[in-house]
Amino acid sequence: MGGKNKQRTKGNLRPSSSGRAAELLAKERGTVPGFIGFGTSQSDLGYVPAVQGAEEIDSLVDADFRMVLRKLSKRDITTKLKAMQEFGTMCKEREAEVVKGVLPYWPRIYCKISLDHDRRVREATQQSFEQLVLKVKKHLAPYLKSIMGYWLIAQCDTYSPAASAAKVAFEKAFPSSKQPEALAFCKDEILNVLQDHLLKETPDTLSDPQTVPEEEREAKFFRILTCSLLALKKLLSMLPKKEMHSLEEKLMPLLSQNKFWKYGKHNIPQVRSAFFELASAFCQYLPELVKTEAPRVCPAVLLSIDDSDAVVCPALWEAVLYAIATIEDCWSHVNAKKGVLPKLWTVLREGGRGLATVIYPNLLPFISKVPPGIAEPKLEYFRTFFSSIIQGLSSERAIASPSESSAIITAFMECLRFAILQKIDKEDDQRQIHQMLIHDQLIPLTNAVLKEPRLQNGPLFYQIAEMLSSWEAKAELSSDDGTDEVFQKLLSNFWDRLLKMCVLHVDTLDADEKSLFAISGMLEILQNPKSTTKPNNRKSLKIRFTDEDESERNTENGKPTEVRNSDSEIQADLQHSSLLRKEPLENLVCSLAELSIVYVNEQKSEQHLKFLSALLNSFSSNRVFQVLLEQGNDAGSAQAESQNEVKAHHESPPVQFLYMNLIAWLKEDWRKDTHFLVDTLYSVLNCCNSNDERKTILDDLTKMDLKWIIFLQIIQKACLSTTKLSLVSDWLKGDTLGERLVMLADDLCHLGLKPIAASSESSSSERWTLLSLVLSQHIKNESLIGETFVERIIDKLQAALSKAKDLSEAGNTEPSVSFICDVASSFFSSVKGCLLMPSSEDLLLTIFQLCAQRQDATHLTDLLVCKLKHTWMSGVNSLVRQLRTMQKQSTFLHKSALWVKNQIQSSSLDVKSLQVLITAVSDLLSKLMEADGQSGYLGAYVEHVMPNKTEWGKLHESLSTEWMHKPLLEGRLSMNCEPLGSCVKLCGTTKLPSHLCTSALLSKMVLLVLENGVVHGNDDAERKKIDNIIAELLYSLQWIEELENPPYLLLEYLHMLEEMHITYEKFSTLSNTTSLQQTIFDRSEERGRLWSLTMAKVIHAENTVSCEMKQLFKTTEGFLPLTEGRLHTLQCLSRFLIEEEKKELVFHCVAKLMTCTQTELSSTDGAFGCLSILNSCLNDRSIDCDHLLPGILKIIISWKNDNEDSFLFSCNLKEKSAQLFGFNIEMIRYLPLLLKYSAAPLADNEWDFIMCSMLAWLETTSENRSLYNVPLVQIFACVSCDLASALSAYFEAAAPETTENLPVNLISEWKEFFSEGIHNLLLPLLVKVTGETKTASEGSFQNSVLTSLGEALTYISKDQLLNHKLPAKFVAGQKTNLPDKLQTLLNTLSPLLLFRARPVQISVYRMLYKLMPELPKFDDEDLKSYGDEEEESALSPPAALMSVLATQELLLENILECIPVGEFAVIQPLSDEFCLVLGYLLTWKLTLAFFKAASSQLRVLYSQYLRRTKSLNNLLYHLFRLMPENPVFSGPTSEVPNKDTKTFFTEELHLDVKGTGVLSSQIPHLACSVYHITLKDLPAMVRLWWNSCEKRVFNVVDKFTSKYVSSVLSSQEISSVQTSTQLFNGMTVKARSAAREVIATYSVDDIFIELIIQLPSNYPLGSITVESGKRVGVAVQQWRNWMLQLSTYLTHQNGSIMEGLSLWKNNVDKRFEGVEDCMICFSVIHGSNYSLPKKACRTCKKKFHSACLYKWFTSSNKSTCPLCRETFF
Repeated sequence: MGGKNKQRTKGNLRPSSSGRAAELLAKERGTVPGFIGFGTSQSDLGYVPAVQGAEEIDSLVDADFRMVLRKLSKRDITTKLKAMQEFGTMCKEREAEVVKGVLPYWPRIYCKISLDHDRRVREATQQSFEQLVLKVKKHLAPYLKSIMGYWLIAQCDTYSPAASAAKVAFEKAFPSSKQPEALAFCKDEILNVLQDHLLKETPDTLSDPQTVPEEEREAKFFRILTCSLLALKKLLSMLPKKEMHSLEEKLMPLLSQNKFWKYGKHNIPQVRSAFFELASAFCQYLPELVKTEAPRVCPAVLLSIDDSDAVVCPALWEAVLYAIATIEDCWSHVNAKKGVLPKLWTVLREGGRGLATVIYPNLLPFISKVPPGIAEPKLEYFRTFFSSIIQGLSSERAIASPSESSAIITAFMECLRFAILQKIDKEDDQRQIHQMLIHDQLIPLTNAVLKEPRLQNGPLFYQIAEMLSSWEAKAELSSDDGTDEVFQKLLSNFWDRLLKMCVLHVDTLDADEKSLFAISGMLEILQNPKSTTKPNNRKSLKIRFTDEDESERNTENGKPTEVRNSDSEIQADLQHSSLLRKEPLENLVCSLAELSIVYVNEQKSEQHLKFLSALLNSFSSNRVFQVLLEQGNDAGSAQAESQNEVKAHHESPPVQFLYMNLIAWLKEDWRKDTHFLVDTLYSVLNCCNSNDERKTILDDLTKMDLKWIIFLQIIQKACLSTTKLSLVSDWLKGDTLGERLVMLADDLCHLGLKPIAASSESSSSERWTLLSLVLSQHIKNESLIGETFVERIIDKLQAALSKAKDLSEAGNTEPSVSFICDVASSFFSSVKGCLLMPSSEDLLLTIFQLCAQRQDATHLTDLLVCKLKHTWMSGVNSLVRQLRTMQKQSTFLHKSALWVKNQIQSSSLDVKSLQVLITAVSDLLSKLMEADGQSGYLGAYVEHVMPNKTEWGKLHESLSTEWMHKPLLEGRLSMNCEPLGSCVKLCGTTKLPSHLCTSALLSKMVLLVLENGVVHGNDDAERKKIDNIIAELLYSLQWIEELENPPYLLLEYLHMLEEMHITYEKFSTLSNTTSLQQTIFDRSEERGRLWSLTMAKVIHAENTVSCEMKQLFKTTEGFLPLTEGRLHTLQCLSRFLIEEEKKELVFHCVAKLMTCTQTELSSTDGAFGCLSILNSCLNDRSIDCDHLLPGILKIIISWKNDNEDSFLFSCNLKEKSAQLFGFNIEMIRYLPLLLKYSAAPLADNEWDFIMCSMLAWLETTSENRSLYNVPLVQIFACVSCDLASALSAYFEAAAPETTENLPVNLISEWKEFFSEGIHNLLLPLLVKVTGETKTASEGSFQNSVLTSLGEALTYISKDQLLNHKLPAKFVAGQKTNLPDKLQTLLNTLSPLLLFRARPVQISVYRMLYKLMPELPKFDDEDLKSYGDEEEESALSPPAALMSVLATQELLLENILECIPVGEFAVIQPLSDEFCLVLGYLLTWKLTLAFFKAASSQLRVLYSQYLRRTKSLNNLLYHLFRLMPENPVFSGPTSEVPNKDTKTFFTEELHLDVKGTGVLSSQIPHLACSVYHITLKDLPAMVRLWWNSCEKRVFNVVDKFTSKYVSSVLSSQEISSVQTSTQLFNGMTVKARSAAREVIATYSVDDIFIELIIQLPSNYPLGSITVESGKRVGVAVQQWRNWMLQLSTYLTHQNGSIMEGLSLWKNNVDKRFEGVEDCMICFSVIHGSNYSLPKKACRTCKKKFHSACLYKWFTSSNKSTCPLCRETFF
């Protein structure tokens, strides 16, 4: 019906749905079709009359309910389940009236659906019923009778959630007091339903056989059977008593049916179980009825006694016990001897078949009800019964399960005691039975248990002990009937048999150790059942909280100690136990001990010795020892040492035994396990009379050469038991043991630290454990051994550790250090007040030192360092706890602080060491902070570590002065004296300067202190200290920042600071920084230099300038006299001032300049200082004081007129003072600023002064190149070149309106004289300087001069280059067509592309780039000579460039060969590799520029050369290693931002000498730029290379080019066609950018041709397709030829589309002019060298291209004409 995918009838758009059909029916008719259904088998329950007429039903049932009720009658489970849940929800939500309307229909539905096969439906039904009950309440009453039977069945549902839901509904309907009445009200109906189910129904009547499968039908039937039986039981249990009588009659029909009684044999266990439960209920509630039905009940129950199903068994045994208790004559209805008992024996022999825990507890009540007549003859009956049980116990299943075996043993003992208490008339019989029970049952059982380890921990021994106690009690009571004699006989019988059995176990050489252990355990239990806790008791768990007082602890290493019952209690118990027990038990023990000692002495039997030890443990009495001694002496123990013997004669037996036997055993070296001997020792000590005697014995033992493990065990056992501790406490505190332990500690420490092989590991570990135990174990807050000894042992450990530090052979120290850690750790963590001893503080310090150094220094493994750290932390924890209570100063803190201070100031740390040290100190401080409120310790610690003023001074000096170079060069600071301080080169250092270490460590400490809020804001002295430390940190950071190329070490250091959060940001979040700013400002004003830069950094970070700082220049007096400190402070402050303040400052300076005397010109307080401040203020152009600028120039000119010597014009600088350098540098710096910002025009003489001074200063620069290593000379050189650059730029960019204001001849003078002068000085200077130093790394100062020099040279014009005055330079054997001057220039400049300094490379590139377009024309002459050679000819680009390229290729191959093509190689900026790659790419840019400037004919020759040398292939491979995988451009873009992503291909590359761009992206950008130009200008060659690549590279290139380059190139190509100004006669060219097409139309006379050129998506790698548009007047063959030609030109020529089209047009034109095609390539113009067919065959007169013929001859190996086959001459 509802098939989703079947073909539908036309017009039927939706799949069928039974729910919707029902809905439609209701809508159309307005009635619910009557629920006229098949009822259940009762007469009237199920029938619900159909309601006629809409009005009636509407008033009764709500439409929604109608819908749901209808769904409930569906067959589908999900439908029913959802409907039932919906019904429940509706009952809950709708009004009571609406819900009541459903009640008439509910009984029938409920009765059916509550029996549903699906358990979820049943559960939902009961839950919905509960909602219905809650809503309708008492209105349910009329329908109760029809529902109740099913409701009761539902409450007994086998699916418990459904059953409990039904019970909940029942409880909601009736309170518990009303439930019996409700059931009584409906009892007839209930019984009808139940009887129907039990007698009439079958699987086929309950479910429809046609729709429900057989399995499901049966399952439902059996479930309903089970539920009905249980429901009947429930009914019986709940009905009121008074109803019972009437019930008996009603039940008769059921009980009279055989079918009912057969349920006891039903093959479904659940049914059987329910039946037996019902049988029990009958016995319980209807005993009379049962008695009448006894003939049926008894066989049904008793004959099933062997049912071994786990489901049935509990109910069955309950029924059995009820039956034999209720029915007196029950045994008369069954044959017990044949039918019942044999079945029982079988069950017992099989150990209860896995149900022992269920069956066996019922045995005692069962046998107690077996009447005497059946249990005859008694002897045989009991024998069979008990033997069966023992046999059952031996089954594997019973042994394997502790609970099963325990149940069997318990039942056995209960029944045994019952059997013995049975009164038997004949005394003889009774004795026989007793004997049989003891001899044949109890003793064999005990024997079996002793042999089976899995049973030894069972309850048997306890039960025997309990049984003996009851027998003894009876034996002691004198009675008339002789009971006491019976029991005395019984007891003596038992002990005899037990002795014999034990002897059998013991009296054999290979006695089983476990059995012996079990015997001793049994004897201990028999001696005193109370002392040993019974097994299977749950462990009692105890929870303690950590803050309970520690004195309550009684622990060793945190394990709770188990305090055993003291021996005195045991003794007391023994006295209570009767003599009847004591004597036989002691006899038994003595016999066994005697046997054992014989085996020990004669056979050296180990297991007997262990057994003896266990016996003595429980029975340590003089008598036993006496027996042992006698036995031992009989055996003639002659080995006993004479002195021991003498000593022993005076002593008690135990002590004699000790000296004669035990010591000999303890001394045996081969013995691994000595625990039991130590137990024996305690047994001996227990028998001693006084503590003195015990101490003497133990001291004797200590002096003997016994193994250490014995002492370890003695002490361990003492720690575990207070009784044992009291026996040995005197000895523990004594001197003998103490001295021995100190010696032990000494030996152990030396053993591991001697660089020789350590002794066996295990023995040393025992000794360490012993040390650890005596140090750490405290009982009642006292150490185990004397305090003095503890102190001495700790001393030894400390001494050993401090040696471990110096021993470099790591391997040998490891075990010792590890053990010392363990010992110290447990000592620190468990001993209260351990750090009050000086020795333990020293130990802690040593461990701290090991933790705070790098592993390389201490040679410790990771594991050891971890251990040490743990030990140290536990020590510091103890220390912190003590600091709270301690008054005196801790020496550990003082010593460790001084050690740390020494470490950081010794400048011997690298970054890792510093990090380890800082971490250790941080840990220490963090722990100290936990000492509540004791900030005194913290402050003192920081104080101890902090350097004093002179030490800080030394630390500052340790920082080299290399930092000055950058700020001086950039003009941020000005100096007129040579800098002082260490000039150490940093490049090779591996250790950090000590200033850096100190500032980092102290800052970390301060930040920790601040973080934990320990410092109080009002404490000024504290504040000041903190500011000082942070200021020093900022100072060291500024120092690193100012270095030009900080070594890797310092970068690592910065990274470490970031990682450890030692930063200014962190400080500013924790504290107010105002006072810190003031501190730094004060230092800047006082000392200047790096402090001023630090101040600028802080101001920049905080973005505010405080008023105190501004006070410095508010008044003229404020900053006069100018000192170096104030000058630098003002220079650094200037950029943070607002315009008004700057103006004020400038006015002060100008005023001062006007009053300067000649002597003050170069002093800090004179012109030099003012000019410096002025330059700093003008530098960022934020003030408006242009009118002042020319005035200052006038002042400078007046100085020159008065005192020209102060101006360093064309002079030797060797003799000049640093002050003059400073003064001149500031003047030179002022001039570009004047040009830049002055608005007023300058006068003639002022221009002359500027120009002439510039040239004069440049001459000085040029002449003094030998002094460039002096910092100020170098800066002088730089600023002179910068002035030249500024002037060049000024004139180059001068706008017409500016030039009008300039003096008349100025520009021509500039061009003809000054500019020429500059370059005639600087070009040779560049060559000389680079010639003298091969690389710039020799001194970075060179680099700065070269940068400024290179910048100035980029303004050189082409003509000035061509008219250079460089000395001639030629290379032997160099092929060239260039004039000499040009060749010299190339030979001089090209090699500088290899120079290892970026500024030189870029300035040379920019100069040569201007020359490249000039060069190809000199090769044009050669074209004529190359024209007609047969061979494919090649021509080299400029030889100077090519030789440089060859060198670079070799070097680059070494660097990049290991990187696969397509992977991005990161090049470190400014490294040697960087310069090499930069030079290589720049050389190619020049080569490509040269290539572009050449004509198409020349290009062929050049490209041929590149193909031969494989240079281009190498370039392309390298480019794919240098271009990033994702070339996104991140810098500032020039154009208006649009949506496209900026890549290195879309953005222009600007190469500045001064390197303003981001250096890291320069190489990738340059590589992309070169690739772009190569693709644009040499597409054919790239295509050729691409096609020859291996597959992986082929794909990489294709993907990259398509993604990033093709679109850029296509659009450029198309737009160049659109904007092309080239005009063709007779051909028009159009472009369509969207379609990437170019359309060319060619017309001549009446011929018309249209060509469509389509660019591929991976242009220019893919081939360009040429398609034909319209054509008129051309033959098809000719047309094809032309198409092929155009395609060939576009594919094979290295040029643009326009150039290809122009070639093709020439070809076609020639064709029309009558020139014939070459018959080899069918083209007039040759595809690659563009020549015409000139070589003619003498025979057929056809002409061919020489290149084509050459190829023809070489490939065919013949020299005949391709057409007429005649020999070609």
